[in-house]
Amino acid sequence: MSQNFIPLLFAGDINVYSVARAFHEQYDIKSSVFGKYKTGPCFDSKIMNYFSNPYIDEQDTFLAVIIEFAKEHQDKTILAVGCGDSYVQLLSQNKDNLPENVIAPYIDIDRMNDLIHKEKFYMMCEEIGVDYPNTFVHREEMGPVFELPFDAPYIVKPSNGIAYWRHPFATQKKVYKAKDRKELQSILNDIYGAGYNDSIIIQDFIPGDDTYMRVLTNYSDQNGKVKLMSLGHVLLEVHTPHGIGNHAVIITEHNEEVTEKFKNLLEDMHYIGFSNFDIKYDQRDGKFKVFEINTRQGRSNFYVTGAGQNIAKYLVEDYIEQNEIELKIITEKSLWLVVPKGVAFRYIRPEEYRKEMRALIQSGKYVNPLFYKKDTAFIRMLRLYKSQLGEYYKYWKYLGRQ
Repeated sequence: MSQNFIPLLFAGDINVYSVARAFHEQYDIKSSVFGKYKTGPCFDSKIMNYFSNPYIDEQDTFLAVIIEFAKEHQDKTILAVGCGDSYVQLLSQNKDNLPENVIAPYIDIDRMNDLIHKEKFYMMCEEIGVDYPNTFVHREEMGPVFELPFDAPYIVKPSNGIAYWRHPFATQKKVYKAKDRKELQSILNDIYGAGYNDSIIIQDFIPGDDTYMRVLTNYSDQNGKVKLMSLGHVLLEVHTPHGIGNHAVIITEHNEEVTEKFKNLLEDMHYIGFSNFDIKYDQRDGKFKVFEINTRQGRSNFYVTGAGQNIAKYLVEDYIEQNEIELKIITEKSLWLVVPKGVAFRYIRPEEYRKEMRALIQSGKYVNPLFYKKDTAFIRMLRLYKSQLGEYYKYWKYLGRQ
């Protein structure tokens, strides 16, 4: 296929590198990438054209960059893909302002704002019958006097993640676990005290370590029909304060009941584009319970490409080639990891999972998306190896010796 399109990606982390690699593997094409800083896995990469701009996530700069880029490439179709929540939101809210040769494969901004707001998302789950943890919604005006319908420990997180990160403070985390009411109140005080003024989600803690987590990645075509579903069994997560909940090791698996429920949810809301759900298995009642939806491909999206379904191909076939896409639910086993194998085997304890990991590694069915044989410049590889070695220290710091 002639290269009549250019992927225009936004961010600079593992997410955007994975998407750029997918485009490069499938079409031998370099993506153009805009991130904030000259750091991270995208900087100095040979499979993309990377540009840094510290203001790229601000409305005026973002729109100006896209308009100028589209003008410089008037003979090409531009596939604009956000690889972080703020960029996805900017693309959605600017859909009517984009040049004619730019495609932004996202839902309208009003629906997106409802979905990324956890309180509103849970209401949609309630209507369709998708399970989620027992939840209490707290608002600042409630103060410290309120009754919870479940006991400690509690999971605490903002309803509005984008607004939350705009108000940084010293103890800020992506998700909190409070051992009692006193610690819960301290967390609430810190969040509201930093200037955040939306609601806060307090949830019943679902017992179980990282291996009880699941991730579900999907693609819905421009007609709102689900065309790709890939369920990943998370074996290890990141445990740094800002990264907690991010995935570090995943093995693909298949669960027909789970995929069917979420397929119904996505098609009922006429969703389009990539979606990503964080789910946890609750051994107390045998249910898989969703935490949130990401209205984009997740940070760990290459676990899908690594399992044989290149995510870039779905965008191109849907929007560039205008092909009818058959539904694919991944059942093939593969291993994805972004930490050294030594870290994975040290901190993933159940032997059944370690045995499965060894078998997949021995058969070559594994991938670390950051290590790509067509992107091996010396300085970049040096930084990657240094970063990978640093993972041993990070896990020792937050999880201790095991």
